[in-house]
Amino acid sequence: MLSNASGFLFERDERLFLVTSRHVMMDEESRHFPDRLEIELHNDPENMAKSTGFSIPLYRDGKPFWRQGLDTAGEIDVAAIEIDRSALPEPTVYHAFNPAHLLNAVEHIEIGASLLIVGFPLGFHDALHHMPVVRQAMLASSFGLRFQGQGYFLTDARTHRGTSGAPVVMRACESALTQDALPWRLLGVHSSRLDVGTRDLLLDEALGLNCAWYADILLTLTST
Repeated sequence: MLSNASGFLFERDERLFLVTSRHVMMDEESRHFPDRLEIELHNDPENMAKSTGFSIPLYRDGKPFWRQGLDTAGEIDVAAIEIDRSALPEPTVYHAFNPAHLLNAVEHIEIGASLLIVGFPLGFHDALHHMPVVRQAMLASSFGLRFQGQGYFLTDARTHRGTSGAPVVMRACESALTQDALPWRLLGVHSSRLDVGTRDLLLDEALGLNCAWYADILLTLTST
């Protein structure tokens, strides 16, 4: 195992994708070049302690199998890789986000809104039930604006390595989603902590801010 990271499932038009940070797939700066991802899946709805491993190859015929995005500012640190449903072990128990969980055009989120980041910081999780942990977060920049011209917004939360690729969510208010198995709005994909190069490592605390790429990139990455 090279490293730990976080991710989530996204479903669109009967197709299933694993979403995580692009640097989880490949990161030249840290010389991180895995050839597959290993995830855990629940396989018994009556017993959360039961799970099975599932391997996802990252290359097909020597070419990257994942999808990653670009915008006018450059690369977006989000990637999606399609999962062959027929290859999933039987039974498999999961819930996936879908386009209905994305923010719609008429919704507005106030700066300072309460968010959650769901993942595996430093690989830490409920090892018995194979479940992630949740960190409280706050929206730290104006939602809808590209911070510094980039395709992400800021969150104020305590995060660690291993959280890359985690979904950034807020509770859904409307009744249409409150009955859903995932009654959340999917706002972004956590990427990394943000710091300033001029910070004095002895005198100044870390900012405690993080980059979260806007989740609407998933509509591009999962299009046919």
